[in-house]
Amino acid sequence: MKAIILAGGFGTRLQAAVPDLPKPMAPIGDQPFLAYLLRYLKKQGITSVILSVHYLKEKIMDYFNDEFEGLKIDYVIEDEPLGTGGAMLHSLACISTTEPVFVLNGDTFVKLNYRAMYNQHQNQETRLTFTLREVPDCSRYGSVLTDETHVLGFKEKGGVGRGLINAGVYLMNSDLFHAYPVAKVFSFEQDFIYPYLPSLRPHYFLAKDYFIDIGIPEDYARANRDLPLMMV
Repeated sequence: MKAIILAGGFGTRLQAAVPDLPKPMAPIGDQPFLAYLLRYLKKQGITSVILSVHYLKEKIMDYFNDEFEGLKIDYVIEDEPLGTGGAMLHSLACISTTEPVFVLNGDTFVKLNYRAMYNQHQNQETRLTFTLREVPDCSRYGSVLTDETHVLGFKEKGGVGRGLINAGVYLMNSDLFHAYPVAKVFSFEQDFIYPYLPSLRPHYFLAKDYFIDIGIPEDYARANRDLPLMMV
């Protein structure tokens, strides 16, 4: 199994707590957040990773080089910010495979069974599978509307109460974008998922374990408490 990690963002909300570092390199104990994520992916059966990098890319590339604890690493460099969708498209073009590929954010850690998600994706013969996670308050993220198997729609941020959120891990066929008119720079959600949702008919996989997005200082502090204990 292969994975693309989007690690090129500026991380503006976290810069007060972690200046002069790309967000995936935010220290958790004596290691960067990305090290915990890569280690977990390897344990889940991921054999190779593409890191899509832009902002302060040398900090990531110099630390990890082309291998981390036996996990093969390649890099796709964004010469300019491409948006989430543009980064995915650019990275997929560099992978010589017809197999589905996991795509995830470099600032989010989700405990889930990657092999089970992969098998479900194949059995359902879908082109795109979301990872969803139920949370007690979805106001920060917005919520996802579903039926028994499909993602049906989205509610914007601001709604309160329990709900399903997009956990930021996708499994997609490598030719997902081929049938759609997409620009070089675009948002995966705003410019692709929202307008093409009826024809995409994505499925979803429920993650029921630990989830954290270190995009804000409060959750970054929580990751510093949680992850070193979790990965022992």
